[in-house]
Amino acid sequence: MPEYDNSPTKKKLNIWLPFLFALVLTIGMYIGAQLKPNPSVVIQTDSGESIHSSNIGTGRIEDLLRFIEARYVDEVDSEELIDKAINNILEELDPHSNYIPASQLARVNDELEGNFDGVGIEFIILDDTIVVVAPIVGGPSEAAGILAGDKIVEINDSTAVGLEGNTRELVNKLRGERGTQVKVGVLRGKEKEIKTFEIDRDEIPIHSVDVGYMIDEKTGYIKVNRFSATTYREFMKEVESMQEDGLKDLVIDLRQNPGGYLQEATKLLSQLFPDKGKLLVYTEGRTVRRNEYESNGLNHFSIDKIAVLIDEGSASASEIVAGAVQDWDRGIIVGRRSFGKGLVQEQYPLTDGSALRLTVARYYTPSNRLIQKSYADKKAYDQDVIDRFEGGELINKDSIHQSDTTKFYTKLENRVVYGGGGITPDIFIPLDTSYLNQDYLRLRGAVVPQFIYRYAENHADDLNEITLEKLRNEFEVDEMMIQELLDHAAENGVEVNLDNFEKIKSDVKLLLKSRLARHFFKEDGLYTILNDKDEAVKEALRALKKENPLADF
Repeated sequence: MPEYDNSPTKKKLNIWLPFLFALVLTIGMYIGAQLKPNPSVVIQTDSGESIHSSNIGTGRIEDLLRFIEARYVDEVDSEELIDKAINNILEELDPHSNYIPASQLARVNDELEGNFDGVGIEFIILDDTIVVVAPIVGGPSEAAGILAGDKIVEINDSTAVGLEGNTRELVNKLRGERGTQVKVGVLRGKEKEIKTFEIDRDEIPIHSVDVGYMIDEKTGYIKVNRFSATTYREFMKEVESMQEDGLKDLVIDLRQNPGGYLQEATKLLSQLFPDKGKLLVYTEGRTVRRNEYESNGLNHFSIDKIAVLIDEGSASASEIVAGAVQDWDRGIIVGRRSFGKGLVQEQYPLTDGSALRLTVARYYTPSNRLIQKSYADKKAYDQDVIDRFEGGELINKDSIHQSDTTKFYTKLENRVVYGGGGITPDIFIPLDTSYLNQDYLRLRGAVVPQFIYRYAENHADDLNEITLEKLRNEFEVDEMMIQELLDHAAENGVEVNLDNFEKIKSDVKLLLKSRLARHFFKEDGLYTILNDKDEAVKEALRALKKENPLADF
């Protein structure tokens, strides 16, 4: 028969033994944690690739913030400190890696995705009141019966008048998730009774293609303002429409286009290259292997000659399009040297709903050009466009400075091209100096849109039946209209230097006529009038009329 030790000492040991084992185990885990290297962090990229980093996760920033929050002498805003810490870290990288707070992420994504939820109106603020310029075609406001010229004076039974300066607040009241409803009170024309409309919010498209129309009997014009998720589809819709009108040659306007989705740019480019397998662009980075984008040969339409318009505001995906067209001698580039952004970003979600947009690769044009300008001096990078103007580059082609003099050669004509700072155009167009005139800019900002709305309202009997062709060829901005504008400006606290007004008078006349055309004919009207006087457009058309537009370059 086995024997057991039932002594008091043995009983105490049996009670404490589990606790001793737990203590030893805890100490062992702690020592092991101190001896092992930092844990590897796995980041999932947009393409599904897993990236492991062994240099992240030391916890020093978290420890620092905990000590500040627990022991610092004054109250601090921890979220604000975190945002500042993140931004300071990113400032040590390139200028295009950035942090997007959760409060801004939806708006930023809306712009790239090409849609948002809301009521679907274009409006201006006139005399502290929201005035509908136009309901978006097919949108919920149009379906509810909202008309151009309606004044929105109530939103959900609260006044919407007298809130100038709180425009963002008003916009947020109109926006909301699709399927929800907003009630608006409207004053229409000279009626004094408020009409009430209940609008069911829905998805509203943000168009990345402003306009597409035939600028002459065989040449189409397309203005692309950004490369969003819907750009290729919008582009193809415009091209299809113009094909029915006899499209042969095409002017693609990418001026002031900041870029966007690389894939949308390459899909658009594929429609410009009939052959399959032509390299359009390639990307490569430290942890990102070389990825080539080639034309797919699936052309839906036949396009002959091409001109691409660029300027100092054309960046990223815009430069990919211009670079491929130039490197393959597929068309002619017209305008001024582009921005010079050759970096590719990927967006990663963070745990609090914010996001990190991180540069992961560089892109190269078909001739192997990297068009990214230097960002060694961040201040100089931010001031680059101002430096270009002060150095004369925006006015005089001979003042263009090539920071990288390495010569690259186009594929067919063997022409010399350069990288290291944007795409240099084949045909240079100087900057319109009216855009530097403060009087012109003040009028162009808020004064002219408000004035045009009132002018159209006061001359409705003469203008409501006018056609775009008649407005284009017969309507003239006379001295009376100019004086009415100046009076309106003065009433709204905008004083114009009359001694210098003659210098910008012709530009102001064009501005008034184009905005009036937009009031009645939307973007088709605006660009039809503007392009008649646009030097870049006129040079592009002259080049496209030649048998070989590149013969002189």
